[in-house]
Amino acid sequence: MDTIFFRLTELLEQWLARIGRPDFTSPWLGPFSGADLCVVAIYLTLTVLVNAAIALLLHTKRKAAINAAKPGWHSNAYRMLGKPVYVLVWVYGAYLAATPILIKLRPEQGLTTFRHAMDLLLEFGVFIAVIWFLFRATRVLDSRLAVWAARTPSKSDDFLVPLVGTALRATALVLGLILGLPTLDIPSKYASAVSKVSSICLIVVATLLIFRAIGILQNVVLTRYDMTAADNLRARRVHTLVRVISRISYATTGALAVGAALMLFPEVRHVGVSLLASAGIVGVIGGFAAQKTLANMFAGFQIAFAQPVRQDDVVVVEGEWGRVEEITLTNVIVHIWDDRRLILPLSYFIEKPFQNWTRTTSVITGVVYIWVDYSFPVDAARTALREIVETNPLWDRRFWNLQVSDANDRAIQLRVLATSTDSSKSWDFRCAIREELIAFIQQSHPQSFPLVRGRLDGQCRPGT
Repeated sequence: MDTIFFRLTELLEQWLARIGRPDFTSPWLGPFSGADLCVVAIYLTLTVLVNAAIALLLHTKRKAAINAAKPGWHSNAYRMLGKPVYVLVWVYGAYLAATPILIKLRPEQGLTTFRHAMDLLLEFGVFIAVIWFLFRATRVLDSRLAVWAARTPSKSDDFLVPLVGTALRATALVLGLILGLPTLDIPSKYASAVSKVSSICLIVVATLLIFRAIGILQNVVLTRYDMTAADNLRARRVHTLVRVISRISYATTGALAVGAALMLFPEVRHVGVSLLASAGIVGVIGGFAAQKTLANMFAGFQIAFAQPVRQDDVVVVEGEWGRVEEITLTNVIVHIWDDRRLILPLSYFIEKPFQNWTRTTSVITGVVYIWVDYSFPVDAARTALREIVETNPLWDRRFWNLQVSDANDRAIQLRVLATSTDSSKSWDFRCAIREELIAFIQQSHPQSFPLVRGRLDGQCRPGT
């Protein structure tokens, strides 16, 4: 390629010398003649013209593809070609414009340095143009896959298409590093550092790709199970399992990536060998120090598979009623009814008792207690309760009941049982039953509220 450029430059200079003034070949600027400067201007002008012609051609083709009856991938393909081709044209144009300088410079005038810089510019420019083209090609393919996914009834495609696009772009970057770095002719003293940097970049790209895959697969699974359904037991099981496993996968992948990056440095490997040599002492100390951490880790596995508590479960822990908001690698966050958050270690739900109101189903039986006088007619209360319960939309139409559950020397206790679809509705339902029963007693039997009775025997003596 250099020989062709140099031969073309010599022919242009000879032609300009024949048609120009007699002094056109004599030095004008240092060792460079007027013919040399004209050749540089010709190459730069030619570069601008070629760039403009390519831009006009691609614009015309793209406009025609957009206005077609059935526009396809052609419009995106023409847009994809544009900028990488412009970069390629300018890189070769700059190299052509430098050939008169390369021909006239002598070694003592910096020829070697300038030639190396121009060769590096050419190689790096071609490398950037190719990588950019591959990235833009993956964008076009990604958009075409998105159009295809939008036409399919499955929602899984909407999540998998971005993963394919990310994988393609990562592959383009990896291939660019693998194939492009050897062509840059990097000096040997920097080769080791560049090799380590490129290896770390590959590890980071692979790690991010795995992270993206884990996140997308998590979303694909979770979108199939609706947490807002009335009976969401299976959804809560799947959400808990998938979220815990995904977090463990994130942590494991990150740890492996950091380990792989550190193993690229011999110094770190020597430290690792030294640590392994003293594994007896370090193991004992690490065992005591990481006891809680390991307990939480194994508790996480138990919660993920045995599932004593799940995402969105209604629980009573430490005397507080709340809903499981999030399960992390170390903690369970319970959203308490008054908007406080109770944060408990994972091991708490393995080692200590707690109430889970949605372990097998979300339906629940609510209880209301009311104390009344012995004179209160219980059958009238049952009749009133029937109307209260059966007209309330919070009742799930499974069961209700009223019984005398206790008595003491002053009053009797009425216990009302009524079912609802979940604990939140049950709370509102119980409050409504309590309010309406009290209103019924006030209106129909106000004398039947608990009374304090007393009896006085004998007569009052004078003066007392």
